[in-house]
Amino acid sequence: MTAIEAVSVYLPPVRVPIAELAGQLGITNIQVRMFNRFYGMKEVGRERESSLSDLLLKAAAGLDALRGNEKDVKFVIHARTMAVVAPYPINPLHEVCQALGLGHASAFTVTHQSCAGGLLAIDVAGRLLAAEPEGALALILAGEKAFTREAEFFPDTTVFGEGASACLVSASGARDRLLAYATNVRGEFDSATGENDARLQREYRPSLAEVMHQALDEAGVTLDDIRVVLPHNVNMVTWQRMCLLLRIPRERVLLDNVPTSGHVFCADVFVNYVTACERGLLRRGDRYLAAAVGAGGGATFSAMVFEH
Repeated sequence: MTAIEAVSVYLPPVRVPIAELAGQLGITNIQVRMFNRFYGMKEVGRERESSLSDLLLKAAAGLDALRGNEKDVKFVIHARTMAVVAPYPINPLHEVCQALGLGHASAFTVTHQSCAGGLLAIDVAGRLLAAEPEGALALILAGEKAFTREAEFFPDTTVFGEGASACLVSASGARDRLLAYATNVRGEFDSATGENDARLQREYRPSLAEVMHQALDEAGVTLDDIRVVLPHNVNMVTWQRMCLLLRIPRERVLLDNVPTSGHVFCADVFVNYVTACERGLLRRGDRYLAAAVGAGGGATFSAMVFEH
C-alpha cells in the first residue's frame, strides 16, 4: 500500500504583503481589500534571489530520510502547476537530481492536472513502485517560482506563493498509508474564451465535495472519522463555504497557511501536512483527507484519504 515516508517543506522567510504586489499584479485597492478581508490572504512568500532549483533543493535538504538512501530512489517526480517553468535548455528537475546524487533515477514531471498534481504524483509514485523491489522509493518534489503574472495571480481567486516541498514515498509503510484516491477531470471547462467560467464557479464546490465523498466511501470511512482536512490553499472563503456544504466544523480544515503563504502551487498538501504534524493534530491511526483542485485545460477535482 502506497505510503508517505517523510515530508520536508521550505517556505521563504520573506513575506510580501499583497498590497505591495498590487501594481505588478494589476489589481486595484478594492481588490487588495477583498483578498485581505474576504479571501483571508494577507501576504505571500517571495525569494527573488533563488531559482526554482534552489527552492527544491532547500526543501530536499530537510528530508533526513533521503540521506543514505539515495540508491533506493528509483523515481523523481516534479508535480507542477505550470507546464513551463524555465527557458530552454534549463531543466531544474535534472539539476536537482544531479545535486542530490539521484542521476540514476527516472525523473519526470506531471503537469496536466495543474494544482491537483501533488495528489496525482503520489498516486503515480505508488503505482510505479509496486513493480519495483521491496525498499524502492520515489521522491516527489513540488513548488514553483512566481515568475510570470499568470504564475503570480489567478484573477479574483488566489495569489500564488513561492515555496517547495519534498516527499519520500514507498510502496508499503507503517504510517501515512494511502487508503483511497478519487479524481474527476472535467475537460468541458477547458475554454480560452472564459465562457464556462460562471458554470465552473457554480459547480466548483459540489464537484470537489463529490470526489471527497467518493474517496471516503472507497476508504470505508465517513467525514466523522476524519481527524483533519488538508486543503489546497486557494482562499479562506472557498473553504468556509465548503465546510457549510460538507457540514463539518471549520476548525477541522487546516487553513493556517492561507494568510501567510498563499497558494503554493502543488505543494499545498505537503505544506499543510507538515503544519498538521507540527501542531500535533495527527496521532497514530488518525485518518485525514487531502483535497485539491487544478484549473487549466479544464478542471480536475481530487481527494485522498490517508491513515497516519
